[in-house]
Amino acid sequence: MAALKQVAMRAVKLAAVTADRLRPSRPGIVVLIYHRVGGRSPLQVDLPTSLYRSQMEALAASGRVITLDEAAALLSAGRELESDRIVITFDDGTADFADEAVPVLADLHLPATLYLATAFVEEQRPFPDEGAPLSWSALADAVATGLVTVGSHTHRHALLDRLPPGEVADELDRSIELIGSRLGVTPDHFAYPKAVAGSAAAEAEVRQRFRSAALAGTRANHPGKTDLYRLARSPIQVADGMEWFERKAAGGMALEDALRRVANRRRYAGATT
Repeated sequence: MAALKQVAMRAVKLAAVTADRLRPSRPGIVVLIYHRVGGRSPLQVDLPTSLYRSQMEALAASGRVITLDEAAALLSAGRELESDRIVITFDDGTADFADEAVPVLADLHLPATLYLATAFVEEQRPFPDEGAPLSWSALADAVATGLVTVGSHTHRHALLDRLPPGEVADELDRSIELIGSRLGVTPDHFAYPKAVAGSAAAEAEVRQRFRSAALAGTRANHPGKTDLYRLARSPIQVADGMEWFERKAAGGMALEDALRRVANRRRYAGATT
């Protein structure tokens, strides 16, 4: 079964490359999604540290990495870009972010944003698949490097389209409150858990509180044509290695995301977090 899954995954990636050649992407801002670093689990989003470092070294050498704040400003300005820019983001808040990811970022002077699900850190509750949570002190040290920006990923990693309308504001505000009180920073950016968009009412609550909000997309965001509250992000997987990673960093592989969204409709049908 695992071998068949790998074959299918490779076939999807090859199909995505073919689609990219038929419709090349013009320069834009590519937002990459990472989840875990260290390879401690069989998850495709848990990258071996060596692969993660190689990817970060390639990004550092490119000179194209900018902060999410800088990306938002460029997108709002509306001017066409001559070359791609890249934003590095992480989701959730597992301990490996401080233990594995941040030291590499610091070595290479690369900025990144962590979208934090605060309940797991506040309650020291493990994430699914044995993901140990960050501590507030470790996260404070990461923020002190000047390279890490903390955004909101809701409080409980809740899918906002499944929450009763009256609970959405509390879910967002609790996250904002904890990040402010524990870290002394204000989260200006938001990412929808599992890249599942909220209801119209939930989206309105998000727009009232944040400067941007991110979904999925696996494509570049283009100035003047991007809704800052529907930023596309490109998830990085172990199977991407360096070859597929470089294509995603160039704004490609959109077909992979389209097929993933079809699969996720069934996968997340009964989920609430």
